[in-house]
Amino acid sequence: MTGDQRKKITMLMINMFIAIGSFGIIIPILPAYLESINQGGTAAGLFIAIFAGAQFIFSPIAGKWTDQYGRRKMIIYGLAGLTLSMFIFYASNSIWVLYASRAVGGIGCAMLVPAIFAYIADITTMEQRAKGNSLVSAAMSLGIVVGPGIGGFLAGFGLKFPILVSALVSLVSVLFSVLLLKESKTTPIGATAEMPPDESMVRKIARSVKMPYFIPLIITLVMSFGLIAYESVIGLYLDNQFQSSAKDIAVMVTATGVVSVIVQLFVVDKIVNRYGEKSVLNVFIAVAAAGFLFSLYASSYSLFFIISLFIFLSTSILRPVLNTLISKLAGNEQGFAMGMNNAYMSIGNVLGPTLAGLLYDVKITYPFILGFVLLVITLFITFTWQKRSLKAKAVI
Repeated sequence: MTGDQRKKITMLMINMFIAIGSFGIIIPILPAYLESINQGGTAAGLFIAIFAGAQFIFSPIAGKWTDQYGRRKMIIYGLAGLTLSMFIFYASNSIWVLYASRAVGGIGCAMLVPAIFAYIADITTMEQRAKGNSLVSAAMSLGIVVGPGIGGFLAGFGLKFPILVSALVSLVSVLFSVLLLKESKTTPIGATAEMPPDESMVRKIARSVKMPYFIPLIITLVMSFGLIAYESVIGLYLDNQFQSSAKDIAVMVTATGVVSVIVQLFVVDKIVNRYGEKSVLNVFIAVAAAGFLFSLYASSYSLFFIISLFIFLSTSILRPVLNTLISKLAGNEQGFAMGMNNAYMSIGNVLGPTLAGLLYDVKITYPFILGFVLLVITLFITFTWQKRSLKAKAVI
């Protein structure tokens, strides 16, 4: 990569790190916070599902705007939405206002994520795309590493203090983007192909079915469904099963984040270049599924910790690989493709935690069984798609 490319990607990485880190700060205190307002697994699931639902509804619109109005504006607006959601969270002692803050945050994320990955597509070649996506994904993981660690420490100053710090740190990311981020598009605003402005959500989904990256979108949806079911209740599970403290939860999230950062910085690009996106998908979906299965038999915090490392290692590889695969197939509609990627992921993120929260309140192991089943389905879909792709190439 050139010096200019590295500079721009570094700015995006810092931006993403601050945004995700500010949210990660609240992860260790979430179980205690929900308990303080007499809420349990269902609320934990809805906490994520409402965020994802707003993200789903708004992602295709934000993706179109990313192509139409430029990446920089959408990144700034997205970060501003996330910041506002954290201030609402801090000011609230009501579960309903908390849910409203998650909806605002979901809209902000819908603007932010497609714009950042479209920005990467603008400034990289096909050969550099996996590396660029991996670097930004590593920044996300680093935010997850640092955020919970800080959150666990700040919780000692008061249960809501980490939320205030989260809001302030997120505000810094908005100022950072306004002052330093430049537009990435080389073509005039609105010059790229775009969907009709009056196209409904149903038609946007229907249009995506005809795209060459439709199956990777489905894989994203099903995989997200299973993985987010796991992530949404892990804090409650550790607290219930092993009597883990906020610090224990922070340590686990931090450790899994460290693994993700290392893998995304130094491993993803190499294994993708050597084996290809499709082979990598097969292997690490299988590893994640095995992790879900083994987690059912973890008899201690330490063993559950080790199994979680493998699950998060797999997801840290799968996410940038899927982003890269979709981006390579998207052509000039990077904003729309990344918006639909966000939308499909959000469908899984809505259904997964909602069902996981309900199942958790029935029996705490049910969300992990759900995740295992969904990842096995994902693996089957992946194999089927690859087999059909090979047959299509053979005919040509």
